[in-house]
Amino acid sequence: MIAMQVASIIAEYVVFLELTDEDELDPDTAVKMMEALAGHLEELDKGFLRELVDAFPVVAEGYSGEAQEVVRNIAHGFYLEEALAADNPERLAELEALRDARD
Repeated sequence: MIAMQVASIIAEYVVFLELTDEDELDPDTAVKMMEALAGHLEELDKGFLRELVDAFPVVAEGYSGEAQEVVRNIAHGFYLEEALAADNPERLAELEALRDARD
């Protein structure tokens, strides 16, 4: 349950930073805040991080359009699957191949 709540908070934060017009939010400030969020996510317990990664697609259903896509892509954009697979070279290679095919 807590992972869904935290995923919702993160989703709101990321949607705001990604989709707010440059006239309302300085792009450099948005980048700094995204980098700060990335650092915090990297520090999370791996078990909880797994729950968050799994929660983002569910949370995304509460959004529409571009915002929904932003939320669906949080795990990809922050390399969260890679963070979870840090000790597994085979899984990291798989994820790299998937990332190359997607990007």
